Amino acid sequence: MRRAFLAVAVVLLMACTPSGNASPAHSATPSPTPSPSPTTTSVSGSIGAAQYRIEIPATWNGTLFLYSHGYVAPGRINLATDSPAPLISSWLLDHGYAIAGSSYSSTGWAIEDAFKDQIAVLDLFNQRFSKPKRVIAWGGSLGGIITAGLVQTYPDRFAGAIPLCGVLAGGVATWNAGLDGAYAFKTLLAPTSQLQLVGITNPQANAALAVQIFNQAAATPAGQARIALIAALGDLPGWFDPTAPQPANADYAGQEAAQARWESQVDFPFEFQYRAELEQRAGGNPSWNTGVDYAHQLAISSSNAEVTALYSAAGLDLAADLRALNAGTRIKADPSAAAYLDRFVSFDGNLSVPVLTMHTIGDGLVVVQDETAYGDAVRAAGKQDLLRQLFVHRAGHCAFSAAETIMAIEAMLARLEAGTWGGLALAPATLNDGALAMGDSYQTVGGFLKSPPAFESFTPGPYPRPFVKGSPVPT
Repeated sequence: MRRAFLAVAVVLLMACTPSGNASPAHSATPSPTPSPSPTTTSVSGSIGAAQYRIEIPATWNGTLFLYSHGYVAPGRINLATDSPAPLISSWLLDHGYAIAGSSYSSTGWAIEDAFKDQIAVLDLFNQRFSKPKRVIAWGGSLGGIITAGLVQTYPDRFAGAIPLCGVLAGGVATWNAGLDGAYAFKTLLAPTSQLQLVGITNPQANAALAVQIFNQAAATPAGQARIALIAALGDLPGWFDPTAPQPANADYAGQEAAQARWESQVDFPFEFQYRAELEQRAGGNPSWNTGVDYAHQLAISSSNAEVTALYSAAGLDLAADLRALNAGTRIKADPSAAAYLDRFVSFDGNLSVPVLTMHTIGDGLVVVQDETAYGDAVRAAGKQDLLRQLFVHRAGHCAFSAAETIMAIEAMLARLEAGTWGGLALAPATLNDGALAMGDSYQTVGGFLKSPPAFESFTPGPYPRPFVKGSPVPT
């Protein structure tokens, strides 16, 4: 039981606190807020509806790290935070860096507010202290997409960016991929149910109905095979538990069990509950699956072999289920709502400052293929020299150790000082050695799970439903 709790807590590391994606069912015990040292000036307050927090050391070196926190579920407690963990805050302050961050003025898909509120914190910092020599944007999960969006929207305000476990496929692509999973779930498992995919009128009841449908399906081999197909359309990883080894390539049952946990314990609230908040904010449904060929979506998925094997073992006709998906009633987007989600935010790849991303390979909330979508956009804009991407061999959403996060910070600082990325400095072996040298206290994930550094060379597959900023919306 303790291991199961640890697994869920680490998987939802950024999904369990005001500095991450709020989860309706699981939470990790947050680390206590450290007491500032006598030489640290701490300032907090409100700018409009947003709270802020600023910490500046007495021997400030002129660099400010502006932290963007992750998704907070609608109506949940929304606190300002300036770092993902107290240990990282202490490291930054001890090394002379100032840190700051906003709570944002609203919860949910609060990107529009986050842009405004984070810039307001920068303006306040300039007034209260002095203009920094340089500002580095960073943040995790939804804070990752906010970080990348800040340097795209306000390039003159930042020297660099570190999106961690970021939603870097952009808003339109992310919610389209979520709609694919929800559509396949209802079509294959409960086509006559009252489950709502868009225009959700009772979000909590809708999510509860999805869990009920899931539990019935998960009890049979046929249901498990179909759950694997649903997961494959979003390319969810077959690894959930960071305290256990990654299932072997041919361990299809183990992979499906992991995907089932990602779906039911992590992703369902976004697909069947939190979408309602997004639609209210956007003024309509911003997602569509018109024109999608689900046979193609399976063919490009890393779980294609798993799905084929499980369908065969269950005696199901995979081709028939794919035909059912392709023949189903499709969902169209409201163009104005899609345009809103494109503004807040999709990516054009036209980088003006260095960007260093980091992602765990076993992330089923923000899949590692988000990195492919972002990298493709950057290469299409001809700005690939400004982007580097780091990968960590671990399951979990934003499940980085303090040491791994600090290594990413140091790599960005080195890039800004040298003007180049430095080749071997970003090699996994170099990063792992540097992280290990920080000592045991920095080798924890979420403040409680001991894990050695796990940087690795990795190439994620294609993002399932990429969207290029400004592309037309199908009608």
